[in-house]
Amino acid sequence: MIEMKELGFGYRRRHAVFSGLNLNLKAGHVYGLLGKNGAGKSTLLKLITGLLFPDRGELKVLGDCPSLRHPSFLSDLFFIPEEFYLPDMSMRTYIGLMAPFYPRFNKEQLEEYMNELEVPMEERFSRMSYGQKKKSLIALGVACNTALLVMDEPTNGLDIPAKSCFRKLISSVSGDNRCMIISTHQVRDLESLIDAIVIIDESRILINATTDQITEKLLFKQVTEGDDVLFEEVSIRGRWGCVPNAGNQDSRLDMELFFNAVLQNPDRICQMLK
Repeated sequence: MIEMKELGFGYRRRHAVFSGLNLNLKAGHVYGLLGKNGAGKSTLLKLITGLLFPDRGELKVLGDCPSLRHPSFLSDLFFIPEEFYLPDMSMRTYIGLMAPFYPRFNKEQLEEYMNELEVPMEERFSRMSYGQKKKSLIALGVACNTALLVMDEPTNGLDIPAKSCFRKLISSVSGDNRCMIISTHQVRDLESLIDAIVIIDESRILINATTDQITEKLLFKQVTEGDDVLFEEVSIRGRWGCVPNAGNQDSRLDMELFFNAVLQNPDRICQMLK
């Protein structure tokens, strides 16, 4: 689905955002793309979707080179950026412009998703709040039924009920032939949705693993004296941390705890997940 080999990119010649980046993402997963501010998450998404061009290395997405922007490639990809523009028209009018470009677009699905997200089809985008516009774009992206759906901070601007509806919607349409990538800072919003995690730090991929692979090796629990603690946080609930899953116990992934653990103890955790 997505293959990167020794990828390099920089906005300025002397400032490389990525150098020698290697990444392989497969169909059938909902990937969570995590990283600190400025780590390059949005840049990576724009490279994948063909909005930025790599300086060197190899990048194949859906078997094509994104920088060539072939119509067959673009029609099987939908990108929801964090910042976006929608024209002054209703969704019903907008799909008349957009739908012909996406061969698997389903109007009935769009109307169903818009109804679930409580956004009227006839309302002009100019009269909508940011959250309503975001929900409209999410509904459209899902209804286009592309093989690759890429979302940059999709839950920003959504209220709590809308976030719940978003999770249900994405869960209902994920499948073996579809790859979804969600870049987010709001890991608690998407913890139950994501089944694979990619972590970027200092222009390199630290982690690319499924949640099953992570919980097979790591246990997230209330830590006690004598535990081999890889990372811990102290809160009103006590000491909660990440430890090796030596006894192959059932473990529920805590994404925020895992992310912080990787940043603090990258070498050991990365070695455990190899």
